[in-house]
Amino acid sequence: MKRRELIWLIGGAAVAWPLAGRAQQGGGMPRIGVLLPASSDDADFQARVGVFLQVLGQLGWMIGRNLRVDIRWGTTDAADIRRHAAELAALAPDVILAHGSSTVGPLRQATRTVPIVFPIAGDPVAAGFVDSLGRPGGNVTGFMTVEYSMGGKFLELLKQIAPGMTRAAIIRDAGNPTGIGQFGAIQTAAPSFGVEVRPLDVRDAGEIERAVASFARSPNGGMIVTASALAQRHRDPLIALAARHKLPALYFDRSFVANGGLVSYGTDYLDQYRRAAGYVDRILKGEKAADLPVQVPTKYELVINLKTAKALGLEVPATVLTRADEVIE
Repeated sequence: MKRRELIWLIGGAAVAWPLAGRAQQGGGMPRIGVLLPASSDDADFQARVGVFLQVLGQLGWMIGRNLRVDIRWGTTDAADIRRHAAELAALAPDVILAHGSSTVGPLRQATRTVPIVFPIAGDPVAAGFVDSLGRPGGNVTGFMTVEYSMGGKFLELLKQIAPGMTRAAIIRDAGNPTGIGQFGAIQTAAPSFGVEVRPLDVRDAGEIERAVASFARSPNGGMIVTASALAQRHRDPLIALAARHKLPALYFDRSFVANGGLVSYGTDYLDQYRRAAGYVDRILKGEKAADLPVQVPTKYELVINLKTAKALGLEVPATVLTRADEVIE
């Protein structure tokens, strides 16, 4: 199914999910909780949850027949996410699907017994979510999105698209192990591409704006945004800053490019949600999260926005375009 068709489908279905859940009050069927760091009108997250439910349906789980689903849209506000995490834990569902560290952390504070499956997480060992990738050991398991070696690929792609770049600002969350690890990989690769890299450790919108503006005062700059909930929270300001300061920028997630960013390279999130549905199915059938190994990504996607490239005066090489999974014109 094409992404556009899927978003349309899920946009309609999203209205029905809560209604289906309310119709089953008092039933004894298995129950899934879903906690998302996004608003309910976010098309990307609608598509991801839609794929998750679609795969569950293929595995025999149908909402209203043999499954109840409680979805909480936590937005990107930490207080809202904590509140929804506590609510979901209090419902004592059979398993909770939670996107990223910003939701898994609060859920682990709320419950150490309800199984939690993450379709997206950077480094779950460093974050303390699991004992090891092979044997998680607690109530949490799922699918990693980051291999630190990807940092070198980030720099290579951006240099191919913007060959004049000699300096790169690396936007990272210094409190997130993923940001530290990805910067290390980028820093290691930088000399071979003739690029000087500078980490920008940022915590809020004002700090991001000041740091990027200061970096952009010198010529031949570019920007790489590493994976973090902080970056996702400030997605639109980051895109706007790159455009204002004429900085070629690479992002970790296609949603940045769909909203005007230049290029993204990262894990195929839809595929991660498909795989997460398989783990939820196995837990519903009796397996334990502690025994299900954390898995690494198997599919990556390259997305390019040609309109943004034109605005920056860049011509994307044909060798890069032919490798792209999606080109936005």
